[in-house]
Amino acid sequence: MSHSDQLEMKLNIGSKEGKCYSKIVRESQANVLIGLKIGDQIKGDIVGLSGYEFQITGASDRDGFPYRSNVQGSGRRKLLLKGGIGYRIPRKGRRVKKSVRGNTLSEASYQINLKIIKKGQKTLDELISGGV
Repeated sequence: MSHSDQLEMKLNIGSKEGKCYSKIVRESQANVLIGLKIGDQIKGDIVGLSGYEFQITGASDRDGFPYRSNVQGSGRRKLLLKGGIGYRIPRKGRRVKKSVRGNTLSEASYQINLKIIKKGQKTLDELISGGV
């Protein structure tokens, strides 16, 4: 099965306890995420995690290019960066041209980072292991 056959996104959910949960969503659940931006809040019901609420904190595409919240749109762009998401500074004052994506999720999105805003009745362990 190739990636073009089916839309698939990997959700990485970080908890305050320092644990990270992964859930893969496909087709209809993944389509709901398209068009959302970094910083948006989503209800867990739309990705099969009822009772929870999440905030999108970041993302990357299939090729590993990170999404930056200060770049509009969903396309890939080359920017002159002096630090922040997509570039670590080896020495002060250095700027480098790097490819990054805008702040809007699209079909090209693969990994989406979420943080928990509101917890549900069941634990994420129960919901994810039972739902996969």
